[in-house]
Amino acid sequence: MTEMLPESPRDVLALTATRFPNHDALHIPISACQHYSSQEITLSYSELDAAVSQATEVWRQAGVAGRVALMLENRPEFFVQWLALNALGISVIPINHEMPDAEIPYYLEHGEATAVLTLGAHRTRLMNVIASLTKSIPVITQDEVSTLKLADVPGITETTTDSNSECALLYTSGSTGKPKGCLLNNDYFLQQGVWYQNLGGHIDLREGRERLLTPLPLSHMNAMSVSTMAMFMTGGCLIQLDRFHPGTWWQSLRDSKATAIHYLGVLPAILLALPEDSQDDFSTQIRFGFGAGVNPAHHERFEKRFGFPLIEAWAMTECGAGGAIIACDEPRHVGHCCFGKPPEAMEWQLVDEQKLPVEKGRPGELRVRARGPNPQKGYFSGYLKNAEATADAWADGWLNTGDVVVELEDGNLAFVDRRKNIIRRSGENISALEIEAALGDHPAIKSAIATAVSDEIRGDEVALCVILNTAVPNNLDTARAIQAIALEKLVYFKAPGWILFAETLPVTAANKPKRADIKQYAKTRVSNGEAYDLRAYKTRRKPA
Repeated sequence: MTEMLPESPRDVLALTATRFPNHDALHIPISACQHYSSQEITLSYSELDAAVSQATEVWRQAGVAGRVALMLENRPEFFVQWLALNALGISVIPINHEMPDAEIPYYLEHGEATAVLTLGAHRTRLMNVIASLTKSIPVITQDEVSTLKLADVPGITETTTDSNSECALLYTSGSTGKPKGCLLNNDYFLQQGVWYQNLGGHIDLREGRERLLTPLPLSHMNAMSVSTMAMFMTGGCLIQLDRFHPGTWWQSLRDSKATAIHYLGVLPAILLALPEDSQDDFSTQIRFGFGAGVNPAHHERFEKRFGFPLIEAWAMTECGAGGAIIACDEPRHVGHCCFGKPPEAMEWQLVDEQKLPVEKGRPGELRVRARGPNPQKGYFSGYLKNAEATADAWADGWLNTGDVVVELEDGNLAFVDRRKNIIRRSGENISALEIEAALGDHPAIKSAIATAVSDEIRGDEVALCVILNTAVPNNLDTARAIQAIALEKLVYFKAPGWILFAETLPVTAANKPKRADIKQYAKTRVSNGEAYDLRAYKTRRKPA
């Protein structure tokens, strides 16, 4: 499909429906749809194409314009309505239904949504949310779409669409302030599919044969753009779960005949914690897992136990396929946070805080851009209503990623941490992820997040926020035992000086830690005397 690239995701579906009309395009296992369907859901390419065409005509006659917000969960309706609107040049704003009510108004107002399309179960909730807005926005349920009238939605006619037309507005959480709206055009989505289908190595997609399962939310680029376009451009089947369910995960893979999965780092950790089973070996079924952030201590263990490779990648919403890097070829340096070598189509560099290149083997911030006349090819089109942040992101003609990376001897890159997560203690730069990885297998710990708290002498001190496993006592002895393991595995200054225990810690819809919130939480707990002060026990090892 790369020789004559279509103009939009909708065009991709239409073309694939002519090539693979009877192949499965979308599959929802019963474990993911049992709360709204009595049986699993499967749509062939011809069926999905027909559903999109029908919905397109409804929206065309309604005269929709502007952006339409979608709160349709991870259901087939999301794909149908998104692609129907895409056919008319209408951009969408995906909204995760798990988002607190207090956060929704910002997305609707900042994104200038002209309508909200949702499920009936969310109608009353959204009506109450919208009642607080200065400008009323119509709420339309999926069941009401077929009866839309011109007066229901502002606008007159559809806009023309091409590869540069806006396709979606996705919001990134950011570390401070309000989320930033990333403007993504049709070409952004198309390039994701082209990139994926041409990877090769461990990820050599077979046309019309792959069945890719993902538990990730369609409000994020990984599910909406990466996995969707990879399957739709190669005639594969997208297996979309509502979310990650550890208890039914492996059975869902078996029943759906998945050949590949997408994951985030928390998923392997949870699956490894499940009791071992005689059916754990999936080497004859699953070809690969595609994801990022697996704990280095879990990487090899997972592959040996479950029989397929976890292929680590690096990307961010802003860079799309234009700056994506993946360890799909050997050596993958399993257990070392390696995400592969940058492709020839991409220029890159590692720089220090003064934006000067660092020596090979030394950590530096990763900066990327597309090689050739258009350095932003495949990247986002900018932040909505935030020209200053867009200019900062592209300072000096590079996308400044904020990720600290190191180049290995063989040219592969390895992730160190987000620059904003670096803990600076007495002149030492400490990676929060390194601390978390070192303690990932501690029997007392269910999960742990490292962060910085202020220290009058050292600048920062390491604080560890811990959710304990069941029956582990919340006391000083447990805290000391956790620190002792850290001192065995890490140089003394990286061990936590403060340890605090919590029942829960804030996470995003994709189950990633909300590090800015956790940092503030740790600061408050330490200030209130609600954390164990272990700084006195952080001592250097005596020389031999």
